Amino acid sequence: MNERKTLINVAVASVIALGLGAIAQPASAAKEGAEKCQGVAKAGMNDCGTSQHACAGQAKADNGAEEWIYVPKGTCAKIAGGKVKGA
Repeated sequence: MNERKTLINVAVASVIALGLGAIAQPASAAKEGAEKCQGVAKAGMNDCGTSQHACAGQAKADNGAEEWIYVPKGTCAKIAGGKVKGA
């Protein structure tokens, strides 16, 4: 009976580990051909964390100064209020 319980525990742990591994990709990894554009994200539509929160989709208000989204390179400067993050 103990072997069966151990096997079930290992199977459950494996499924959980696989699920966590799938979502553990770095959220801030640069997308090819894109740049981070600050100040233009709509509430709940940001691409990653800031000093105010840790995750994407948590912007509380439109156009927050720290909030950013990925846009095609060269696009951010053309958006009113947009500033390339890290530039």
